Amino acid sequence: MLLYSAFASVRLNYITSFIANIIGVEIIITTNRQVFSVATSKKINYSNEAICAEEYQITPYSLLFQNTIKTIDVEIATCRQQPCFFAPQNDSHGFDIFAAIFYLITRYEEYLPHEKDSYGRFAHTNSLAYKHSFLHLPIVNIWLKDLMERLSTAHHPLSTINSFKFTPTYDIDIAYAHKHQSIIKNIGGFFKDLMRGDLEKVIERANVYSGTAKDPFDVYDWLDGLHKTHQLHPIYFFLLAEKRSGYDKNVPPKSSGIRQLIQRIQRKYQVGIHPSWQSGDNKKLLINEFLQLEKITHKKCSISRQHYIRLNLPETYRNLISAGITADYSMGYGSINGFRASVASPFYWFDLEKNEATNLLIHPFCWMDANSYFEQHLSADKAFLELQQYYDSVKKVNGNCTIILHNNFLTEQPQWLAWRKLYERFLSMIE
Repeated sequence: MLLYSAFASVRLNYITSFIANIIGVEIIITTNRQVFSVATSKKINYSNEAICAEEYQITPYSLLFQNTIKTIDVEIATCRQQPCFFAPQNDSHGFDIFAAIFYLITRYEEYLPHEKDSYGRFAHTNSLAYKHSFLHLPIVNIWLKDLMERLSTAHHPLSTINSFKFTPTYDIDIAYAHKHQSIIKNIGGFFKDLMRGDLEKVIERANVYSGTAKDPFDVYDWLDGLHKTHQLHPIYFFLLAEKRSGYDKNVPPKSSGIRQLIQRIQRKYQVGIHPSWQSGDNKKLLINEFLQLEKITHKKCSISRQHYIRLNLPETYRNLISAGITADYSMGYGSINGFRASVASPFYWFDLEKNEATNLLIHPFCWMDANSYFEQHLSADKAFLELQQYYDSVKKVNGNCTIILHNNFLTEQPQWLAWRKLYERFLSMIE
C-alpha cells in the first residue's frame, strides 16, 4: 500500500508501522506526488489536496507533523456509528484515523497536566475514553477493521493477519498466606486473629502450620489443571520486594519456598517480574528485583508488570528499558476495567518527550479481578458478565485479550470461592 504525505515525520512512520502490523500490509510512504499518482497499488492520500481519482483520501490533523507536546482541544464526533475525533473531514474517511490512533496509543493525554488518583497514578476519570464512554471498547481495533473494509476491493482485498489470542496472566503478590512467611508475621497474625475472635482463620492457620491442610493461597496445581484442560499459555508475575513495606507484602524472596515455586512454574510457563511499589521511586531496587528473579530462574528477565499498576509516563517505561525489559504488561488501569490505550493489540512504546519510538513492546490488559471487586464493587456473577463482554469485544476484532488474576482470588476460602468458580466457568464457556 502506498501512502502519500506532503511531509515525512517520525510520528507518521511510527503509526503506519503499527497499522501495517495489524492489517498485514506493508505501507510505503512517499512525498512524491508523481510517484503516488501513477502507482497501481492501493493508495492513501494523507494530505489536504486531492491528487488522483483512485485514491482514498484522509485529511491530516497536524498532530503527526509536530515534535512537541501541547494541549489539544479534542472534540468527539461520530463516524459510522462509532466515536471518533479529529473530525469532521470532507474526505474519504471522515476523520484522521492516523492522528487519532497516535493520540490514544501513545497516551498523549497522560503527558499533559492532570490529577492523580489516591495512589499517585493517572486517574482514569481524566481520560478521553472514560469521559466519552468508550473505555470499554477496543476502539483502535474497531477503527482499523472499518478502514480495512473500506479499502478492500476485488483487486486489493485486505484482511488482518492477526488472529484472536487469549492470555491469562497472574500477579503473585502474596504466594502463600501462611507458609514460608516470616516467623514474626506468622506469630503476629495468629494472635491478631485470636484477638479478633476469627476462629475460622485461627483454625486455618493451625492446620497449615501443622501440615494437615494446604495453604489457601497455594492454587498452583489447580491452575495447572485448568491450563492443561483448556490449552492455555499463561504468564506469571512475581513480586520480589526485599523488604516488606506498605503495599509490598510478598513472601521474602530469600525463602526457599518461593524460590522453589518460581522454579517449578518457569519450567512450564513464562515468568516475569512484578516490580514492587518501593522500586517505583528507587531504580536501584528495581534492578535488584530483576536480578533476584534471574538468579532464581537462571534466565534473563525480560517481561514485567507494575505492582498496583504503578505506571507513570515516561519515567516508568524509561526505567524498565534501562533495566533490560523488552515487554511490559502494565497498560491498563488499576482503578477500573477497560482499554487504557483504547487498543487490544501489542504496540511499541513511543516516548513522546523524546519524540521517538522505542523497542519496548506494550501488551495491554482489559480486565482485572481486583478492579471488579475492590474498585467497581461487582459481585462474582456481575464480574463474570463483564469479563465475558470484554472477551467477546476483543474476539470480534481479532485482538489480544489479556486479563489479570491473583492467586488469592482463586482460593477455596468462603469469601473467594465464587470467584474461583467464576474463572472455571469462564474458561469452560470460551472453548
